[in-house]
Amino acid sequence: MAITAADVSKLRKSTGAGMMDCKKALTEAEGDFDKAVEIIRKKGQAIANKRADREATEGVVLAKVSADAKTGIMIVLNCETDFVAKNESYVDFATSILDAALAADAADLDAVKALDMNGQTVQDLVTEQTGVIGEKLDLSHFDKVSAEKVVAYIHPGNKLATLVGFNQADFDEQVGKDVAMQAAAMAPVALDENSVPADVKEKELEIGKEMARNEGKPEAMLEKIAMGRLNKFFKESTLMNQAFVKDNKVSIKQYLDNSNKGLAAVDFKRFTLNA
Repeated sequence: MAITAADVSKLRKSTGAGMMDCKKALTEAEGDFDKAVEIIRKKGQAIANKRADREATEGVVLAKVSADAKTGIMIVLNCETDFVAKNESYVDFATSILDAALAADAADLDAVKALDMNGQTVQDLVTEQTGVIGEKLDLSHFDKVSAEKVVAYIHPGNKLATLVGFNQADFDEQVGKDVAMQAAAMAPVALDENSVPADVKEKELEIGKEMARNEGKPEAMLEKIAMGRLNKFFKESTLMNQAFVKDNKVSIKQYLDNSNKGLAAVDFKRFTLNA
């Protein structure tokens, strides 16, 4: 049967595949639209398998909060080249996955991949887009923060994003943005000293002792010196104890409390493709 331009246009709109690919699929399917969609999808799967050994190290990191601002979700959709990562349709595709994850209140990465979007799972759509774009795509990372209020920040370029949860819901939006940007810029390893994993503390203490020993300090003083250096580590590397980048005379903890009595960050997530 004859394949019309309208048929090709409809298939292209439905799948995002190229015009010639759509025409070939419709011809192979003898005009059967659903069969043609299946052919396009199978082609996507074939290309995905063919490119499975390729490195998908570029991509986008996106974060967004729910309408009530009590939940924030972050996803990473990888591709092979920065050229594709900067493409508007690619960013839109990643954003549609993020929106679906947020709407479903997804719990983890597997849950996001299994979500239904327009009759297909997210994973199937990612595979399909591999065929359309011609690069390996990988939905590789998921983070979630729930709190009285969550603030999201995406650094220009979509390579770095943060989510910060707070213990109060009513405070100046700029304050939340300042702390989310602080987490992006200063890359804290934990929320506060209590959130630093025990093995990290032990490692820092051991390093502090060894440094003091190499400096010729008495053995009896090593523990005290190492503790001092550990406290310096907390100040430099934990979000609540870091000096506020806009005013280094106060810590983030002090900045928040000065902004709203008792206001504190209770959780944060940070991801960058540039590490």
